[in-house]
Amino acid sequence: MTAAFVFPGQGSQAVGMGKALAETFPPARAVFDEVDAALGDKLTAIMWDGPADRLTLTENAQPALMAVSVAVMRVLEAEAGIDLARDAKFVAGHSLGEYSALAAAGAFTVTDAAKLLRIRGSAMQKAVPVGTGAMAALLGLELDAAKAVAAEAAQGEVCQAANDNGGGQVVVSGNKPAVERAVEIAKAKGARRAMMLQVSAPFHCALMQPAADAMAEALGRTNVKRPSVPVVANVLAQPISDPKEIVKSLVAQVTGTVRWRECAAYMAGQGVTTFYEVGAGKVLTGLLKRIADGATGTAIGTPEDVAAFKTARGS
Repeated sequence: MTAAFVFPGQGSQAVGMGKALAETFPPARAVFDEVDAALGDKLTAIMWDGPADRLTLTENAQPALMAVSVAVMRVLEAEAGIDLARDAKFVAGHSLGEYSALAAAGAFTVTDAAKLLRIRGSAMQKAVPVGTGAMAALLGLELDAAKAVAAEAAQGEVCQAANDNGGGQVVVSGNKPAVERAVEIAKAKGARRAMMLQVSAPFHCALMQPAADAMAEALGRTNVKRPSVPVVANVLAQPISDPKEIVKSLVAQVTGTVRWRECAAYMAGQGVTTFYEVGAGKVLTGLLKRIADGATGTAIGTPEDVAAFKTARGS
């Protein structure tokens, strides 16, 4: 097996995502119905009709992105005969996408994944008062250089590498003054670009500890099974399958660095040459091209993408 199925994170959401899938494929519709039922509200109405600012709210965006990813996966299983256990060497996801990967591989039910992500999104939002935290993208600096910038900028506050996305793209997160200092320090140290990000909270840093505590409690109440395919965990950049390890890594992920560059490089190093990005958008496909030399990336998120996938596979 030379394929990995990867699942996008926050920022890939867009109003209308998943609607054509639901209208075209009953298995997709069933996933969206299950998510609405799990949350006790019509998340699909926000996903398909907006407004965009409500979809972007972390507590909505997280379960919504998972719903689209798992809906696509169910369609691929029904329409193209995909069996992850047979057809994938690994699954992985970027931040919340790790929950999508785990749901796709059967470690969580869709209902549990939706509930966990609603809790996660809400807890992340509440962990830090609005306006006190921030995130910034440092472009043109590798991880070690970005970590040095963050350490210099901290000055007694929190500032740490939140996402190592690859291709010289590192996101830092923490207290707003520290992150603002990091932007200026990065520019002085030769970053190609350094800019504040429009985010609602400082994800993947120590300020998120209250959210990590909430996830430890929520995951402790959840039945986590062994996934059908090893999951390359964000915080480890290594594959795991043991349910206890999965829970531990998901709790650590809330305050830890998303080591996406290392995750993708690990999979490529293990012989993965084809990456399928399952769900909304094409962010990971773009990043993978800069990390895994010679690997191909294909985004699958619409009925047209499903048809192209079937044609390419001859199914």
